[in-house]
Amino acid sequence: MAADLELVRTLSLAEHGLATIATTRTDGTVHASIVNAGVIDDPITGNPSVAFVGIGGARKLDLLRRNGHATVVFRRGWEWVSVQGATHLIGPDDPDPDFDAAGLPKLLRDVFVAATGTHDDWAEYDRVMAGERRVAVFISATRLSGNS
Repeated sequence: MAADLELVRTLSLAEHGLATIATTRTDGTVHASIVNAGVIDDPITGNPSVAFVGIGGARKLDLLRRNGHATVVFRRGWEWVSVQGATHLIGPDDPDPDFDAAGLPKLLRDVFVAATGTHDDWAEYDRVMAGERRVAVFISATRLSGNS
């Protein structure tokens, strides 16, 4: 699995972390959107995962909470890879009993950096993330598929 995630890392870096995330609505239709995502270990399981920072109140977060699974697709040109798996959310509205909430600002930074993000003022970043009730979303790499 780790070798397969190398392609995810490569494509994420090549496309500035841009990926498509898909989950299902209650009626079974697909909800898809674009996120900045990258590969990082889940802080609870320690397993390599695909992660992104979601804005509090986003519809996709409600859907991920409800069904607990997602697929995220990375592409560059005609090369692509999808990662499908269970989701794990950690944030002010999604506390995890095994994660110290005081570590959330650093976790959000780490996920942002894994998704190719940079920032000139981390204190400002932390303030905005707290104000927007941002959430770290981890997708376990249970199933991978692609054309490479």
